[in-house]
Amino acid sequence: MAAAPPSCCLVAFPPRAKDGLVVFGKNSARPRDEVQEVVYFPAADHEPQSKVECTYISIDQVPRTHAIVISRPAWLWGAEMGGNEHGVCIANEAINAREPAAEMEALLGMDLVRLGLERGSTAKEALDVIVALLEEHGQGGNYYEDADSCQSFQSAYLIVDRDEAWVLETVGRYWAAEKTTEGVKCICNQLSLTTKIDAEHPELRSYAQSQGWWSGEDEFNFSEVFSPADEHLNCCAGKDSLEKQEESITVQTMIDILRDKASGVCIDSESFLTTASVVSVLPQNRSSPCIHYFTGTPDPSRSIFKPFIFVGDIKLVPKAQSPCFGDSDPAKKEPRFQEKPDRRHELYKAHEWARAVIAGDQEQGRQLRKTMLELEKQGLEAMEELLSSSDPLDPTEVGDLFYDCVDTEIKFFK
Repeated sequence: MAAAPPSCCLVAFPPRAKDGLVVFGKNSARPRDEVQEVVYFPAADHEPQSKVECTYISIDQVPRTHAIVISRPAWLWGAEMGGNEHGVCIANEAINAREPAAEMEALLGMDLVRLGLERGSTAKEALDVIVALLEEHGQGGNYYEDADSCQSFQSAYLIVDRDEAWVLETVGRYWAAEKTTEGVKCICNQLSLTTKIDAEHPELRSYAQSQGWWSGEDEFNFSEVFSPADEHLNCCAGKDSLEKQEESITVQTMIDILRDKASGVCIDSESFLTTASVVSVLPQNRSSPCIHYFTGTPDPSRSIFKPFIFVGDIKLVPKAQSPCFGDSDPAKKEPRFQEKPDRRHELYKAHEWARAVIAGDQEQGRQLRKTMLELEKQGLEAMEELLSSSDPLDPTEVGDLFYDCVDTEIKFFK
């Protein structure tokens, strides 16, 4: 069984998080050379009986989909993480379980992230969307753009809104979920739910019994029942980092945790790299906007977190989007992945230079990183000011926000 990529998703609720804010974060660990893009899709109405083409299969479309912003591996349809116009954020983790994931093409866990965002106006609604689609279509297919081997995984999700978070863990079509409204929560690349289960597949326990994994007499512990027999269950590094914070958790705290390579939260190994990151702030005061900070580039310790806010008129950001290959894309043609096109977008290419300079660890690299952090700090301070202001949000001021930040970053690297 292939090792699942060691990503990390985190959330902190008030009072652990500061100023009545829910703070959400994810590092997406993926193959080192994979490109992620940041894409905005406006809300849309759809024709009756229309279909939506996901990564591997088509499913029935719904009458209306919400506006979303996502970070995704550029070859697939779904998302590693993202948010929607209603203040819902979702991220997923690839996990191994006692039951191997199906190689047969179905919905990817990443497809279900996007579908949950497009169709759910609360965290619980998004959870219901995901488990209904899981029941109907199943999950399966290659998690990587790789013709040489098919690596498929089960999925776990962290689904968050301004009021609550749900940890949803799935094994095939079976699932369990835990709700939380306080403290901190973290999910990594292994099952984490134990005996506190707030919602579950109606046949979850009978299925476990039928497989001989649970006696029916002992207390039902989801992780113990469904984890691979040889897997050592341990606390995720992100949870350790969050719980060690003595002061209230802020956006900056979450960014610092995601940048931490020593703890293992930020991955830079032979096989995997943190290829993109996000931090989202969801104010419990509904008159304040949610703010989503995306890197759109690899290695958060050498990247700039850039803010995005949902308003009616968003300026699209082609410089953070990969080239489109249409129906000739090797990911869409069968047999799949016979070629690997260059999916680097303009921001990614500009950032490659910066990564190389910083990796050199000389004076130029130190100065460059210092200037990048100053640029980021300006954005963070402007957003803090916006959240603390009693003035209503001016949509014309923030519709270009992410576009301008990406543009500034590219010019700076040049």
